[in-house]
Amino acid sequence: MAEIQKKPVKFTETILRDAHQSLIATRMTTEQMLPIADKLDKVGYHAIECWGGATFDACLRFLKEDPWERLRKLRDKIKNTKLQMLFRGQNILGYNHYADDVVEYFVQKSVANGIDIIRIFDCLNDIRNLETAVKAANKENAHAQIALSYTLGDAYTLDYWKDIAKRIEDMGAKSLCIKDMAGLLTPYKASELVTALKEATSLPIDLHTHYTSGVASMTYLKAVEAGCDIIDTAMSPFALGTSQPATEVMAEAFKGTPYDPGFDQELLSEIADYFRPIREEALESGLLSTKVLGVNINTLRYQVPGGMLSNLVSQLKEMGAEDKFREVLEEVPRVRKDFGDPPLVTPSSQIVGTQAVLNVVTGERYKMVTKESKKLLSGEFGQTVKPFDPEVQKKCIGDTKPITCRPADLIEPQLAKLEEEMKQYKEQDEDVLSYALFPQVATEFFKYRETQRTKVDPTIADTENKVYPV
Repeated sequence: MAEIQKKPVKFTETILRDAHQSLIATRMTTEQMLPIADKLDKVGYHAIECWGGATFDACLRFLKEDPWERLRKLRDKIKNTKLQMLFRGQNILGYNHYADDVVEYFVQKSVANGIDIIRIFDCLNDIRNLETAVKAANKENAHAQIALSYTLGDAYTLDYWKDIAKRIEDMGAKSLCIKDMAGLLTPYKASELVTALKEATSLPIDLHTHYTSGVASMTYLKAVEAGCDIIDTAMSPFALGTSQPATEVMAEAFKGTPYDPGFDQELLSEIADYFRPIREEALESGLLSTKVLGVNINTLRYQVPGGMLSNLVSQLKEMGAEDKFREVLEEVPRVRKDFGDPPLVTPSSQIVGTQAVLNVVTGERYKMVTKESKKLLSGEFGQTVKPFDPEVQKKCIGDTKPITCRPADLIEPQLAKLEEEMKQYKEQDEDVLSYALFPQVATEFFKYRETQRTKVDPTIADTENKVYPV
């Protein structure tokens, strides 16, 4: 095996996207981001993740902001650092599969408005659902990074990860990300995985994890020693808990070693000072709950992401069945197995979790089946790593013939129809994409934007710096 070359580790900063998505439901406003943008630009990050994921929906729905305008403003302020977004493959930033023409146009417009790196993932690791986005990114000369949703289970062997990494390289991706959304990757397993991937591919490897289970910083340390090229961190006021390890801490941990990123701790301290009052305000308002700031080792015990745990609690509370929590936790891995062992990440985590709740509360497995469970078992989300349990599949979808092709192959082009539907609201080309992803939410936003511009209704309050409840 070739000796690992020791070199400075690169950092991707998540404070403008995943950090506040994980801790304060993606409620940081553009106006809160802009004053610190120039200092973030001076740190020397590999990239700043600032768009995609839930930011798009939250901008339109809760903050009454245009997400495209946010991107343009950040691009204007951040001249030297690459801007990165998270993209859900054929789902783009929504929850359903879209036609290829919508995916291609979304990639084109994201790059035109300032995105350099597009991190593309699929909730089932079905790489057929990534092909269109990768081709489109390459066509626009953007950096296509494919993220593998990391999970545990007997199908997910080192050989599985090595094989899929090779296929990703062949597809034309420029780098590979291990996306550990639930904080399941432990330090020595990370070392093992990175070593295996380095043998299988020449692509740079980025590791993304969450602090939920308490091991993330140690996991980064071992991964970097094994040759990991990039780690995702968050500035300390919005680090730890269900977010990422802290940028300043990780930079200090590597100080004086061959992995030292060479960051200026004075500058990082100034940036942290800027974000601290935003954190305090969020704590006071209850937007930032102390529940998401601790360590939840049950994440490792049940392999359930932190957000999914809290979802299960609230679902059971609504049904007056909180005493069934333990039973539901034990049912989750069984449902996951019946459903082909998918990684638990949006939307598969919600599908498996809700079905587990119904199985326990009704007292009979699959007596009630959600629409999403039926979609998954019909192949509408793609192919799982293992086959579905045939009896469960039959009970849930009857004689429906499951699809085996790439789901988007069955979707006719959608752009022209969408353009026609929303033409009365169109003020920029990008508006059709906002509408494609969230028709009702975008329409509400377009109406709001109109009233603000024409000042038809002077009673509408200035929402620029308001925080909206979930």
